[in-house]
Amino acid sequence: MVATRQSHHQDETADFSTRLNRLQLASDKVELLNKAHQLCALNHDSKRQNTAIEMVEILAELNLDADSLATAFITPYFLNNEFSLETVEEKLGKNIALLLTGVGQMATISTLAHQGKGTVQIDNIRRMLLAMVEDVRAVVIKLAEQVCHLREVKNSSEEERVITAKETADIFAPLANRLGIGQLKWELEDLSFRYLHPQTYKSIAKQLDDKRLAREAYMEDMVAQVKSKLAQAGIEAQVYGRPKHIYSIYKKMAQKNYEFDQLFDIRAMRVVVERIQDCYGALGIVHTNWRHLNKEFDDYVATPKQNGYQSIHTVVFGPEGKTVEIQIRTNDMHQDAELGVAAHWMYKEGALPGRGSGYEQKISWLRKLLQWQEEVVDGSDLADELKNQVVEDRVYIFTPRGDIFDLPLGATPLDFAYYIHSNVGHRCIGAKVFGKIVPFTHKLSTGDQVEILTQKQPNPSLDWLNPSLGYIKSSRARAKIHHWFKQLDRDKNLSAGKEILDNELQKLELSYKDLAPAIKRFNFKELDDLMVAIGAGDVRLNQMLNFITDRHIDEPVIRFKAPTKVKGDKNGIVVDGVGSLMSHVAKCCRPVPGERIIGYITKGKGIAVHRDDCDSFSNLKDQHPERVISVSWSDEISASYVQNIRIEAIDRSGLIRDISSVLANEKVNVLNMNVNTVDANQLAIFTMQLEVHDLSGTNKVLSKLHQIEGVESAKRGQ
Repeated sequence: MVATRQSHHQDETADFSTRLNRLQLASDKVELLNKAHQLCALNHDSKRQNTAIEMVEILAELNLDADSLATAFITPYFLNNEFSLETVEEKLGKNIALLLTGVGQMATISTLAHQGKGTVQIDNIRRMLLAMVEDVRAVVIKLAEQVCHLREVKNSSEEERVITAKETADIFAPLANRLGIGQLKWELEDLSFRYLHPQTYKSIAKQLDDKRLAREAYMEDMVAQVKSKLAQAGIEAQVYGRPKHIYSIYKKMAQKNYEFDQLFDIRAMRVVVERIQDCYGALGIVHTNWRHLNKEFDDYVATPKQNGYQSIHTVVFGPEGKTVEIQIRTNDMHQDAELGVAAHWMYKEGALPGRGSGYEQKISWLRKLLQWQEEVVDGSDLADELKNQVVEDRVYIFTPRGDIFDLPLGATPLDFAYYIHSNVGHRCIGAKVFGKIVPFTHKLSTGDQVEILTQKQPNPSLDWLNPSLGYIKSSRARAKIHHWFKQLDRDKNLSAGKEILDNELQKLELSYKDLAPAIKRFNFKELDDLMVAIGAGDVRLNQMLNFITDRHIDEPVIRFKAPTKVKGDKNGIVVDGVGSLMSHVAKCCRPVPGERIIGYITKGKGIAVHRDDCDSFSNLKDQHPERVISVSWSDEISASYVQNIRIEAIDRSGLIRDISSVLANEKVNVLNMNVNTVDANQLAIFTMQLEVHDLSGTNKVLSKLHQIEGVESAKRGQ
């Protein structure tokens, strides 16, 4: 059912002192709340007082400070014009007056939101308002007020309930989600869903109630088993069943087209431990004792959600084969999930809000958190923007039509042009700010009205990519310009690649139809893309031809006919006609099983095994052709091989993490890694040594690396 907190079930007819005592607050909070109550004592509206104390009850559970609680109490009276800001400052102090000003600003958000042009515009207005609010606690107070308002309209007309619920679903629930305040988010979502879709809400609620007793008994047994297993392993943990929220159940049913009985997490529990390593220790215990469902596993500890949420989610088959969702997190992660940014504010460290750089840094962090979502133009490039946004603020720019775009601080008219659309940026020849021509290097400010001047044909300049000239600020614009110049060479590379392929296919008596497997193997969509890559040197011709000829094993184009396999040496190498001799894999080309190989007899070091297209081997063969010997791979290979790879990618925050995640998921051991950055074009170059078992495994890893956002190439190195 709805995730209501305990205070909501308390006797609303009790007087102020009784309800305040139940909260068991610190003395400084009680003292300030009593002063706030005295300020409002002249008004005897019981409904308004109930809302005021209920807001205090909500925020007390979020551990807000005394100023926030006092501000929350007087908010319903202030918004009803019961007294002025001057009176508040005189009676309660300047800090509360300033905070109340922020709450007043937030009170306009509903009106402004309805002036937007669709979801994207509403979202931009929401972010712009948040940037204007000096003290973010005002946002949390407004969310608490909205929870109270939702509760109050329960018995109002259907029209009023629907209006309030839609406003909550569009504006306030997403805000609570971005702030990471789970306690408010769930109640806002569940109550608004209840008013907007009453029949669906009642249906899900009834199904939950019908099976509640059996589910609770089942979960008590499962919780006891998990506690016992963790205790035996020496892991201290709190283990308990967790409440299910009707809106989250509905959303999962809609997204996955499930019926109620198909959901995996109707039976759910939470494991809270002390340390991060205990999270993975507990996960190991759970997966060892209960079979888990692979597709329902998520590690938000290693890769947190955009709002900072961290937890490990897994689904296991418990007794009777029933699925149980288990969330595993530390105490700190649990606090963050329930309290969000309220768990990080400076007042918990004994300093006053608004004073000192530490508080400002946390406010800056919060603003970044609120901005981490799909960009207006293209959400796929969001990660590229984070690098410039983690420690910087934003500027909000208007088009002549009144649309709003938010850009990194220091953005230029060219950045703005590329945020509108790539073609607008490519064709940009000038810009006006409030009707006056400005240079491309002009730094935009919040509130600027910018008009972009364009020409018919795209004509970006390479100078725009020069960081020292200051034409662009965002990596988003830089990537678009870089891509445009890369595309300029496509026609030239296509012609060269076609000529190369025509000659080679004629020699091998193959046709373009035979290249279909290679197009898929090298992750291209069309034959032209493969030709361009060959013409540009991004795909090695010999490597591609070897792959094709392997698929035509009976044709006479094979250079080295595979001998009858016998047991090889420790490296899995068989010397034709001899069997197992001492050999070693050449470091110049590092062949792996699945590739064509050739041997070269060295002096005193046995046989060096090269790829048959290795440049070093070609030189050795020309000098000493008598030392060349035919070799092949054994049928049974258990050895691992060192493989060099090279990755080129647009540098961004989280790039190393994404690459590491791919390698970890593919169970690849990294022996060595070096990273160099080229500041001129924000390029990161990775050189790695990996431990692999065969060619197919290597190709699979390279394919996965190619799919990482920003990776321009992932190839085997020499």
